[in-house]
Amino acid sequence: MFTQINNYLAYQGLKYIKPEKAGVEAQAMIDFKSQGQAARAEMMTLSKVLAEELSEFKMDRVSNWANQAQVGRPHFWTYFHGLEEEKDSVGFAIRLYGQKDNFGISVEVSFIERKKSDYTLGQQAKVLTVPIHEPLYYLVQSNGVSHREAGTESNRQRLLTEVAKGDVRKVLVKKDIPVTEQMTIQELIPKLLDAFKDLSPYYEATQK
Repeated sequence: MFTQINNYLAYQGLKYIKPEKAGVEAQAMIDFKSQGQAARAEMMTLSKVLAEELSEFKMDRVSNWANQAQVGRPHFWTYFHGLEEEKDSVGFAIRLYGQKDNFGISVEVSFIERKKSDYTLGQQAKVLTVPIHEPLYYLVQSNGVSHREAGTESNRQRLLTEVAKGDVRKVLVKKDIPVTEQMTIQELIPKLLDAFKDLSPYYEATQK
C-alpha cells in the first residue's frame, strides 16, 4: 500500500522546476511531480479511511507534495478537528516521518500553525497538565527549532516551567507507528486508532 510514499521520501528537500524550464532535467521533473502526486494520493486514501473510523472528528485537507517554494515535502500531514471546533483549535494530526525504507506515521495533539489565534498556544500548552509515559513523547519548539524529548515526568515538570517562562513556544505530544511499504491500511488503521486513544487525555485537556 505505501510503496509510492516510500519512493517519494527520497525526494525530500529537492527543488521542483517546471519541465519546460528544466532543460535536460525535464523528464526528471515530470517524474518528480508524478511521484509526489502518487504519494499524496496514498496519504489521502489512508486519511479518508481513518476519518471513517473517527465519527467525532472532521478531516482537513492533506498537505501538498511540495511547499510554496516548490521544494519536495514528502512528510505529509492531515489534521482532524472536533465537529464543532474552529480551525484555530487544537486537534489531532497524523504525520509521515522518516526516510526511504525507514518510515512511519505519527499521531499528535497539535494545531495548524497558519490558522492559530491568540489563544491557540495557551490551549496547546495544556497538554503538559496531563502525566505522560513512553512511548509517548514531546516535540518541543523553542527559538524556531523543534526537538524530541522523552515522555517522562521529569521532562513534563521542566517543560511546564519553561513554557511558563516563555523559554519554550509550544509542546506537542506524539506517538510513532512504524510502517512498511507492504503494510495494508487494514493493518495500520487499528494501530492509529490506538494512538488516538492513548493521546485522547491530552487532547481533552486542551479543550477545557
